[in-house]
Amino acid sequence: MSQQSPDTRQNQTTKLQQWLERVWYKNGKGRFLLMPLSALYCAANAYQRKKQLKTLEQNPSDIKLPIIVVGNITVGGTGKTPVTVHIVQLLKEAGYKPAIITRGYGGKAQSWPQKVTADSDAELVGDEAVLMATRTSVPVYAGVNRLESIQRIQADSDCDVIVSDDGMQHYKMPRDIQIAVVDGERGFGNEYCIPAGPLREKLSRLDNCDLLVLNGENKTQNIILNQAYTMSLSGNTLVNLATAEQRPLTEFSQLKVEAVTGIGNPQRFYSTVENAGLVVNQHSFPDHHAFTKNDLLFADDSKVIMTEKDAVKCKNLVGDQTHYWYLPISAVLPQDFDDRLLGLLSAKGFVNS
Repeated sequence: MSQQSPDTRQNQTTKLQQWLERVWYKNGKGRFLLMPLSALYCAANAYQRKKQLKTLEQNPSDIKLPIIVVGNITVGGTGKTPVTVHIVQLLKEAGYKPAIITRGYGGKAQSWPQKVTADSDAELVGDEAVLMATRTSVPVYAGVNRLESIQRIQADSDCDVIVSDDGMQHYKMPRDIQIAVVDGERGFGNEYCIPAGPLREKLSRLDNCDLLVLNGENKTQNIILNQAYTMSLSGNTLVNLATAEQRPLTEFSQLKVEAVTGIGNPQRFYSTVENAGLVVNQHSFPDHHAFTKNDLLFADDSKVIMTEKDAVKCKNLVGDQTHYWYLPISAVLPQDFDDRLLGLLSAKGFVNS
């Protein structure tokens, strides 16, 4: 039996993703075929959550540090990482000494947890981990077992608060504050659980969250999101992968560019670039895609633009070629959100040292 080529497998994965997105977000009829599986998923998920919470209650953790979890209840990108970076910077400004734990998705390290720095290999520890280490300059640990990562942080640093990038469904880990991030464009889709819909957990799970962040306008008009803090993403400066030169995004207006992404929900990135007046050819790869040089080759050395998350993986691939650029983005949240978060920490008895 002949083996499928990587390109064939990637095309099949892309087609499956596109079909699921039609089912989840455009009322595709396929959801009826998947609903029995969704019922099984929901039941298994609820059982596992109850079991893990009971175990945690019967065997309290010896973790003394407050844990802030930034996550979501849907599949795909919602903007968790920019929110995590914003929170870490806020905590630093308030006098705390934060550290970050993350799953290390896409990382191929042989042992975990891994301490991550700006110079770490994204192929080993994951792209998001390297991005956060670069942007925050705080201790970052990546690993499947978040409790082990926390233990390493407690042993190796003097941090006084931990921010978990994702991990809302990691119920073995205690948490003091939970923040759910929701994409304003897509919301909760058809509001079914995996695989008939995009939900990791039922919508009622949001009742246990302390803060709700909406990434962009509430395009779905879901009343649940009326209580959310609205976040915008700011990014207007391109950075060259080879030289670190910075240029305004609008300077590339009217230019035809190749936009390459390996992220969940790339449409927001494409829209940002197109709204700045660039003429964009879109090239979407799966989230956490392991890029190759061939993925980045285009005719006539056209300018290539990518996300900061993808840039940490592609920097070594492009070498000294100067037609590759990335667009850093930052989360902009209202002062009310910052005040509320710091107030929750203080109310729970966690005062900065």
